[in-house]
Amino acid sequence: MKLFAFALRPYDELGFMKELSQELGFEFGWTTEYPSLENAHLAEGATALSILTNPMTPELLDRYHDMGIRAIATRSIGYDHIDLTHAHNLGMRIGHAAYPPEGVANYAIMLMMMGLRRVKFILNQTAVQDFSLEGKLGRDISSCTVGVVGTGAIGACVIRHLTGFGCRILAADPYPKDELRDIATYVDLDTLLAESDVVTLHTPALPENIHMIGRNEFALMRPGTVLVNAGRGSLVDTAAMIDALESGHLGGAALDTIEHEDNLYYLDKSREILPNRDRALLMSFPNVIVSPHMAFYTHDDVQGMVYNSTKALLAFNRGEDSPFEVR
Repeated sequence: MKLFAFALRPYDELGFMKELSQELGFEFGWTTEYPSLENAHLAEGATALSILTNPMTPELLDRYHDMGIRAIATRSIGYDHIDLTHAHNLGMRIGHAAYPPEGVANYAIMLMMMGLRRVKFILNQTAVQDFSLEGKLGRDISSCTVGVVGTGAIGACVIRHLTGFGCRILAADPYPKDELRDIATYVDLDTLLAESDVVTLHTPALPENIHMIGRNEFALMRPGTVLVNAGRGSLVDTAAMIDALESGHLGGAALDTIEHEDNLYYLDKSREILPNRDRALLMSFPNVIVSPHMAFYTHDDVQGMVYNSTKALLAFNRGEDSPFEVR
């Protein structure tokens, strides 16, 4: 198998890809560029592609299929950026990545703590030598009720790690896990929103989950609730969230992902005017943290992203099944 990797970062992913190619004996080419019709020729001679969170449109998929590409794997858990229906109609096999849940789970807990303790405001004021206490009174997570929406691998890890803080934990998921019932109380989403001081989102970006947190859901939340999103930006109606923040009903937000972040991460945009007004507005709020979709960014998780997505491509090349295949 010859693999070509787009958007491969030379400072972390490349080293893992080299290690794996030496271990398992496959050839690969790579570029830091994101895939496009203009640079599709870079993958000439390859039979499989490794990509990141860039949109794979029908036009791109057609071009790669015509070049002989028969499998694509994304180095991410999420795969909503790939037009799966079109890819499967072309006969392409699609893979994704898996990695240890601790990295994202612990990042989400960090965001909870930062939101509850008003860390952004404190640091901003400290930077201008305002060391006063006024306006900086926070809340202790130990006395809060934390609502975890989605109890897959990451959500379950969040729940297990939260038990050390002594907080009350609620959970909402259409498929409850029996092993979590002793440490979290499963309730419906409306009840979770109404009774939580912190709401953290860990559900996939399925069509039925788009804007699962909208105006009605914000209205159900307690005044002062902190919303954490380390899942997918599409889970939250951004306009409704901004209204809830501006009204003061939503106490704060700590977001690792927001809507319309395509083609922003993970690029240096420091010299550009970004076409994302919602992001600029959210960044201006003293009670809103926006980090650049990097909750996953640990050594273990990046290694897992490269290794598991590539192993899926190797299995496809051998005509075998893979636990990382998207069907």
